[in-house]
Amino acid sequence: MSTSKPSVLFVCVHNAGRSQMAAAFLTNLSAGQVEVRSAGSAPADSVNPAAVEAMKEVGIDMSAETPKILTVEAVKESDVVITMGCGDTCPIFPGKRYEDWQLDDPAGQGVESVRPIRDEIRRRIETLISELFPATV
Repeated sequence: MSTSKPSVLFVCVHNAGRSQMAAAFLTNLSAGQVEVRSAGSAPADSVNPAAVEAMKEVGIDMSAETPKILTVEAVKESDVVITMGCGDTCPIFPGKRYEDWQLDDPAGQGVESVRPIRDEIRRRIETLISELFPATV
């Protein structure tokens, strides 16, 4: 068995909402067992305040996060690449697991609209963790 941690990259256009929430959930729920990255093909200037507020409601502080530009290196260094509405701009490398999560974009929406997106991301992250770390009996 490999001793290195699996790595997951979350990509959306602005790296300000969905990918930031997904990265925060995976970091929090995996208890450090996963190397987590997030990036955007056209990063925003700052993380969506409604996304920050929605995550604060579930006890996760992502107020210090900043949007990052997607790099080829980030994709190469990741085992799993999860895109959220920018699939075509993400470079494809053989041997990696790619998923495209169809999620509403929280940009410009209030916290009430972001909550269901947050909750759906959490469900998907819990499934991802169970796939990365299948229960051993």
